[in-house]
This record gives sequence, structure tokens and C-alpha cells, in this order.
Amino acid sequence: MTDYKPNLTLQTINDTEAFLHTGKTPPIRVIGTEAIRGTFDKTTLQQAINARLAPGVKQVVLNPDAHVGFGAPIGCVMVSPTHIYPGPVGVDIKCSMSLLQFDLEADAIQDRTIRRTLIKAICDRTPTGYGRYERKVSKPRHIDRSLGFKAVTTGASPEVCEQLDIPFEWTARCEDAFHLGHNGTSSALATRLNFLLGHAESPRKSVVSSFPEKMKQLGSYGGGNHFGECEIVHIADNEQARETAKHFGLRDGCVAFLSHCGSRGFGNVLATGQFKILQRQFNDWGIPFPGDDKELVYAPLGSPEADDYLDDMALGGNFATVNHLLINTLVYEAFQEVFPDVKANFVYYISHNIARLEPLDGNMMWVHRKGATRAFPANHPSLVGTPFEKVGHPILLPGNPRDGSVVMVAEADAIKTCYSVNHGAGRQMSRSKANKELDQSSINAEFDADDILTNCRNYPKDEAPAAYKDFREVLKSVEGAGLARAVARLEARFVIKDGDKADD
Repeated sequence: MTDYKPNLTLQTINDTEAFLHTGKTPPIRVIGTEAIRGTFDKTTLQQAINARLAPGVKQVVLNPDAHVGFGAPIGCVMVSPTHIYPGPVGVDIKCSMSLLQFDLEADAIQDRTIRRTLIKAICDRTPTGYGRYERKVSKPRHIDRSLGFKAVTTGASPEVCEQLDIPFEWTARCEDAFHLGHNGTSSALATRLNFLLGHAESPRKSVVSSFPEKMKQLGSYGGGNHFGECEIVHIADNEQARETAKHFGLRDGCVAFLSHCGSRGFGNVLATGQFKILQRQFNDWGIPFPGDDKELVYAPLGSPEADDYLDDMALGGNFATVNHLLINTLVYEAFQEVFPDVKANFVYYISHNIARLEPLDGNMMWVHRKGATRAFPANHPSLVGTPFEKVGHPILLPGNPRDGSVVMVAEADAIKTCYSVNHGAGRQMSRSKANKELDQSSINAEFDADDILTNCRNYPKDEAPAAYKDFREVLKSVEGAGLARAVARLEARFVIKDGDKADD
């Protein structure tokens, strides 16, 4: 345990920024209005300090959506040139957002019967919830072991896209269409996966026993805060936003579809296996956990342990990428079933649970984003050769169905937060507290009053808008700090959630 007990009081810089001092290192930058700062409890702040004082860590940023996580707060950025940390990535490797834009006017889905038909068409193709294959669907993609192996070792490759009928041109609008192994090759991932599948000892046995079933989860939503949401796009009323929206492929007043999910059960078994392996290594090495937190384990880059983690993270990342692209393909099919002439373009796919090697302060650093979204502005060197080089890439931020979501674009001042922003609103109530204290009838009435349909008999109480922070204050924090600006607001018309709570 650290021998220093810091003062957990935030030092105000301005209306939307503060410092959290560790006493030993440069301070942690905190993004948030006064109202948002009041949502950070002592455990969240202590986790941020533990992360900043951990070996090899050069920077930590706390975003306005921050709340307690495992090892490091959800809603933080952690930078290291020398160490890799599984905790500040999380157990849902490459949990991500994606957005599909249709050429369909909002009036086309005004009728509730039409929306119910779309919900059924989507749920016929995309399972939701937890479990082996979650809920059976009538029109799924069938993923065998061979195709699953290709997907997780090569990502959204031409071959994988062809076999799954994913439009390959969509891959140009992905933060990362594929991930390589620790040595920069896909063969390293094939070697690693073959090793995992050939060794059944704990903690790897779950990969061996579950691999075929986990591959069948490609093209599915999970439980918890994962969702699919039908939106109406409202582009901000200024010339700069309209020009950026045009570049992104957004259509004002038209229907879009926003998806939130990650690497599903496959990423989970890889991540939890890594935690167990590294925790065992720490015990064998006789070294303390940073902040006395066993979820803040790490491996020095170049070590066998780091190589194994980087490979496992890449395998999970490739699953998440193909999963999102397949979900969007299936959603497109569902809309075409109801509107045969509809056309769609893929806007973007971006992650918020990943470690990426990026240029920062003149050096290449591993930027760990745990519930944080990459925010590269126009002319960032990493965007050279992409469709977004001149404007910056889309930032997809989910709020909640009642208050909507937003598409943003980064500003130059995003460098202050290691080119990162929040990943959403962030929880202000634990799941257990929300389930205990929130009223189900009030939640259902709120959705009905706002004419937002859902596939659930009862919208999950632990996912209700009231369980999350005030999204307006979160956005005020981001814009006030000069990190990003809004391009468009997304208005929810229906939501696909955990199928375990859905109507048959």
C-alpha cells in the first residue's frame, strides 16, 4: 500500500477543469463542471491516484463520466511508455460505439407499428443478453470455428468481411479495422490462440471450453449497458457543424442507428484470465500491487507477460470490431426488410476500452482508455491517409434515451487530456442502488411519454436515465474545456436492450 495518504480535495483551475494532487507526481487533470465534480466519490479519486503512482505511468486524466471501476476508474485515461496495464482497459476489451446512417426521413418511422416491426426484424437477427447463445434468433449469421478463428486473428479482413457479407468499404471508417500481435503480425495472434486452445490448465481452460460458443456470439449485443438504438439526427445549427456533418456522412432529420457493445464473452474470458495470471505472477515475484489493489496489475513492455497480454487484447479487439460491423450489417438487413429501397452509409466505429500505441509529447506511448474515447482533431498525424485527416474523426457519445446522444469532433485543446474525452454520461448510481430505489412504473411512464419504444417488457431499472449523470453537464464539461464540439444530437426513437427482459 502507498505510504502517502493524499488530500482528496480537488483544486479548481476554471469552471470545467481541476487538479487532483498526488503529492509525488504532477497533478491529475480532472474535467468537469462544479456539479460534475460533486459526483466523484473518494474511491474514484483514490483509484485515480493509485493509477498515477503506479510504475511507469506518466499521465492520468479523469473525465466527467468517471466512477469507480476495477483497478482504475471507469472514465479515465492512463499513459505509460514502459508498462501495460489490463485494469485500465477492463474486462470488456474494446467495448465500442458505431453509427449507421440511413437515407430515411424521420416521418417514415413515426408510426409505432412500423417501429415495432423494425424492432422485431432486428431482434430476429441480433441476439441480446448473457448466456451461451443468449436468445435464439430466426435469421442469424452462422459462425463456425474456422471463421471465428479468422475473425479474431485477422479482424475485419477482406476474407472475413466477404464471408459475413460485411461491406468492406466500411472498414475505412473504423478507428482500427484490425489489431496485430505484440510483434506487429497477425501470425503472432494465430500462434497465441492456438496455444490457448491447446492448454486447458486454469486460467486458460475457459478459452478452450468456450471458444466455439463464444464465436457464435459474433453479431450479438450483450447485457448491462449495451444497446442498439434507433435515432433521428439533428445537426447543430451552425455552418461549421453542417460542414463537418457533411464530411461525416450525417443526414439532418434522417434515421440512424447507434450501437454499443464489445468483445462479449470471448473478451471477458481473455481479460479475466490475464488478471489471474498476472496476480499469480505478482505473488510469485513477491512485489506489491499498486495501491494495494490486485486489479492494478501490470507487465513491463517487452516481457513475456506483456507480450501475452497484448496478444490477448488484440484477439478481443478483433472480435469486437467484427462484432460491430456484423451487427450493423444485420441492422441494415432488418431495415431493408421493412423499407426495401433504403440505403445506408457507415459513419464510424470507435472504442472506449483499449490500450493503443500513440504519439504523445514527442514519444510513442501506450494510451490506456478505460471508459474513454479517442479524440484526434483535424491534422493529427495519426489521421493522415484516413477520410478524417482534414476535419478530425467522429466521436460517438451515448447519453441516455431520454436526453439523447451526440456526435462530436475534437478540438486542438484535446491534447490536454491525451487526445481523449469521456465515453458517455457515466453512472451516478450503482446497479444495486438503482434496482432498489428507482420506481419501475415511473421509468416506463417516462419512456411512454417521450414515445420511445423498447423491446423490453420493463426497461431495466439499473439502466434507467436516472441511474446516470446529467448528460448536459457532462457535455458542458467537455465543450467548456475546449476538448470537442457538438456536430449533431441523436434523438432516440426505440431501444434494443438485454433480451432476457424482452418480450417474445
